[in-house]
Amino acid sequence: MNIYRDLHKPALVIEGRFVLVVTISNRFINITLSTPDGQVIGISYGGVQNILSIQNDETNRGYWDTVWSNTNPRSSFSQKFIGTSFEVIIHNENQTELSFKRKWNASQSNQPPLNIDKRFIILRDTPGFYTYSIVERLKGWPISSIQNIRLVFRLQTNMFNYMVVSDERQRVMPTDVDRNKGKVLGYKEAVLLTNPTNPDLKGEVDDKYFYSNDDKDGKVYGWISSTNPPLGFWMINPSNEYRIGGPLKQDLTTHVGPTVLTVFCSTHYAGEDLAIKFGQGEAWKKVIGPVFVYLNSNAAAKANPSILWNDAKKRMNQEVASWPYEFALSKDYIKFNQRGTVRGQLFVNDRFISKQNVAASNAYIGLGPPGEAGSWQRENKGYQFWTKTDNKGNFIIENVIFDTYNLYATVPGFIGEYKYTSNIKVTPGSNIKLGTLIYKPPRNGATIWEIGIPDRTAAEFFIPNPPSQFKVHKYKNNSESKFRQYGLWEQYGVLYPKNDLVYNVGTSNYSKDWFYAQVTRKIGNKTYKGTSWKIIFNLANVNIASNYTLQLALAAAHEADLHVYVNDEKIQKPHFSTGHIGGSNAIARHGIHGLYWLYSIGIQGKLLVKGTNTIFLVQSSGLSPFEGVMYDYIRFEGPHQ
Repeated sequence: MNIYRDLHKPALVIEGRFVLVVTISNRFINITLSTPDGQVIGISYGGVQNILSIQNDETNRGYWDTVWSNTNPRSSFSQKFIGTSFEVIIHNENQTELSFKRKWNASQSNQPPLNIDKRFIILRDTPGFYTYSIVERLKGWPISSIQNIRLVFRLQTNMFNYMVVSDERQRVMPTDVDRNKGKVLGYKEAVLLTNPTNPDLKGEVDDKYFYSNDDKDGKVYGWISSTNPPLGFWMINPSNEYRIGGPLKQDLTTHVGPTVLTVFCSTHYAGEDLAIKFGQGEAWKKVIGPVFVYLNSNAAAKANPSILWNDAKKRMNQEVASWPYEFALSKDYIKFNQRGTVRGQLFVNDRFISKQNVAASNAYIGLGPPGEAGSWQRENKGYQFWTKTDNKGNFIIENVIFDTYNLYATVPGFIGEYKYTSNIKVTPGSNIKLGTLIYKPPRNGATIWEIGIPDRTAAEFFIPNPPSQFKVHKYKNNSESKFRQYGLWEQYGVLYPKNDLVYNVGTSNYSKDWFYAQVTRKIGNKTYKGTSWKIIFNLANVNIASNYTLQLALAAAHEADLHVYVNDEKIQKPHFSTGHIGGSNAIARHGIHGLYWLYSIGIQGKLLVKGTNTIFLVQSSGLSPFEGVMYDYIRFEGPHQ
């Protein structure tokens, strides 16, 4: 499937009279990097001299970069990882590894206080290359924070026109020129295509956030060229241990440019909760990657791009099976013999559902730095190791770096967060058997009524079509990502032009009658107000001496302040308030979820009446169209038992 060259062994060439470049190659591929900077300025493959954008400056083709700040996150800086020294770590008949380092000192106040060691590896008979970075803070260094670390490749515009993020989300794409000629909408990333080169795209909206993925789903993605034969350029993440926020963290993947990236840490879909904040003097070190950049080609893909995509998925599975890599030579990269395994079986005990323990099937379960239950989704400095349980709740977490961890889990169909009671110390070669584990999800009484499915997303609720002035953004299959369309939030005012949403328990259907997000209402030119939703339900009897519970799970929140009232919306103080929460921007960024929030709200029986009752959900913030909440699940429980 791959284009072959005559050169069989990895080659290394250093050239240049004034500005040195280094080229590493094998029989498939040449990679040219600037020295000592370590920027990728050229990738030659399949007879194409450079598949990177030669229209871009050499510093803006293939690079690692970061967004960071000192004490004020609103005054952030975007800077590339620029090496100041270059070293050949190894060069032999089987592999070449290069290192580009930069050491920080206090005189570099305009640079993030990080030591950086950026590595590139090419192996014999491998159609691609690997890259990773070691980032380090030393003790005594100043306060700072990191909002983003990523790896970026910008490809030839006139070559690559077909983008693939998943089996479903793949399509012919517009160009940067098309975007520049279009109309910017509610934010700069969203552009209406008014006169695209491809007339079939006219009237669509292009937005890079359409192509975000949960990290658990972002193991391979890329672009396919229109050349003959077609070429594929793929980013492969063989592991997510070096990313932040757990398996459900969402990040950008690839977008118009053509641009391919891996985001290792970001505040997207989470806000400043996921910024890596360092205190004065705090030391830190992390190995990020390696990731694999894979290239393939096949003449038959001209008529069927899936040929290259399916091959990329096959290669991804090979890379995952090879993790952790044995060829990466940094002393900080932890090899297989320094890792261990943790296994067990997880059950759920909810006496109101079953008298017997129920297997926690398809649960995400993982090891992360010690913290509170659920802290994994905000954890951003250490390593995390996740897997899914089988249909009997069994799990095996392999290749865990030696350290001390907590075990966390989230179980579909149940609210809340599981955390194992004890710390788990993983040592090199250990095989820890935890046996049977029991998760008791939050529960105070029997279910009187419920809305939604507890799965940490709002995907089961009503998702409208985009506003009529925009064409549906078409994917190969639109069923899975109906929410990845521009302007869905605007449809709330169309469906509820005067009065806010009212949900009648027993007659309403949450898939049709519960809007996917409680957003603001537009009341004038760029002016908005919060909204008040009602849940109306009947109680045959009320125990006024008892407490009831409203289990309120949020899939996302952005600059929200949610108030809960019981049967009286006009009292001065709400019965419950979340306070100001969230910075996920998931509504604007088509995320269907962000960070998860769970509130167990006690409701005194004396607030309820026999017959008709109303719970008011008032989202009081109203400064923009993107403020609000997405609900995951709501359950009203009877008296405590």
